[in-house]
Amino acid sequence: MRRILLYIGAGFLGALAGLASTLAHAEIPADAERYRRDLTRIAQAEWGLDAPVATFAAQIHQESRWKFNAKSPVGAQGLGQVMPSTATWLAELFPKALGKVEPYNPAWSMQALVSYDRWLINRVQAHTPCDRAAMMLSAYNGGLGWVIRDRKLASAKGADPLTWFESVERYNAGRSAANFRENRNYPRLILLRWERLYESAGWGKGICL
Repeated sequence: MRRILLYIGAGFLGALAGLASTLAHAEIPADAERYRRDLTRIAQAEWGLDAPVATFAAQIHQESRWKFNAKSPVGAQGLGQVMPSTATWLAELFPKALGKVEPYNPAWSMQALVSYDRWLINRVQAHTPCDRAAMMLSAYNGGLGWVIRDRKLASAKGADPLTWFESVERYNAGRSAANFRENRNYPRLILLRWERLYESAGWGKGICL
């Protein structure tokens, strides 16, 4: 009898674990799957075979919830929510990869996001890959110049300019309160929430995990 109860208990726990996994994956929009293969291909071409695909998927999730025709109130467009001026600049910066500006073309938008992330991460340093990714994402959301100014302010105040979480992220070099709040939530949501969701769903590894 005890053996039977243990068996039933183990089965019940396994069912709960399976249910939790199913519920977690249910947070991933259905539209995401249609772009999974292309995102993996684009990321690996730009970042190598160890590309953090789960991180990019998490970023797209945060930006547009995988709606290729998404447009924000301020004019950001497509899966990666790139502003028109940034889209034009990126097309000039990466003419072979991007060419003509097509923000509502899913492949173009994913390429723009992945390429821009690569450009940004090459311009920031940090003690850990996770902190470096957070600075990259803060720059994607609000501009690299702000990250540089925030780091200088953090350093001037005695904080570590090479650590994002609980260090640089606490300092505001001049953003409005609303923009500061949005910018600080952006890396945390992507790296500490959505990245885990996509990695657990088999989208490959993330930078922080």
